[in-house]
Amino acid sequence: QVQFVESGGGLVQPGGSLKLSCSDSRRNPNIHTLAWYRQDPGKTREMVASIRRDGTTNYADSVRGRFAISRDNAKNTIYLEMNNLKPEDTAVYYCNQPIAPVAWGQGTQVTVSS
Repeated sequence: QVQFVESGGGLVQPGGSLKLSCSDSRRNPNIHTLAWYRQDPGKTREMVASIRRDGTTNYADSVRGRFAISRDNAKNTIYLEMNNLKPEDTAVYYCNQPIAPVAWGQGTQVTVSS
């Protein structure tokens, strides 16, 4: 059973913005850390941002200063606000828990192109 459901992707021009959402379908309130990952076809899936339950965040160098991860524990949802998007940000974006990851969801496609 898929636990995380991602949404909010789309086609955007370079320099544009998108906000992704990830909901925990099992409504598990005890997940300590959640993260956003992305994968382009033929490339390894990489973590782009993580957030602990206390709000502490961490970012990959490639997105720091452009992306912002946030978390609403009451809604069992995390978000990824992406600004100043670049063509190299094109990928399928997923969320999961870095500690003991569960089965991956379908992700949400982000395409940055003019």
